[in-house]
Amino acid sequence: MTERSDDDRVRAHVHVSGHVQGVYYRATTRDTAREHGVDGWVKNLPDGRVEAVFEGPRSAVESMIEWCHEGSPRATVEDVAVTYEDPAGIEGFEIRR
Repeated sequence: MTERSDDDRVRAHVHVSGHVQGVYYRATTRDTAREHGVDGWVKNLPDGRVEAVFEGPRSAVESMIEWCHEGSPRATVEDVAVTYEDPAGIEGFEIRR
């Protein structure tokens, strides 16, 4: 059995609630994820939340989750719910509609 390092590839499925739509949250998430070398996607949900998936090295994904608690400058984040899943091999980062 091999030991896992902090930089093994992980996948986090995130739901962010609060005032997070119409405040450039998705665009800023995309830009920040690309800066951190994290793959995945982000989209608005009909209920007002933002949903995102982050895949990459554990330390980079954890940085993105921490970033989600603040978000874009105009956002007011109330909660960040995170579920860890098996990585799916996503490449790049996109805004989904």
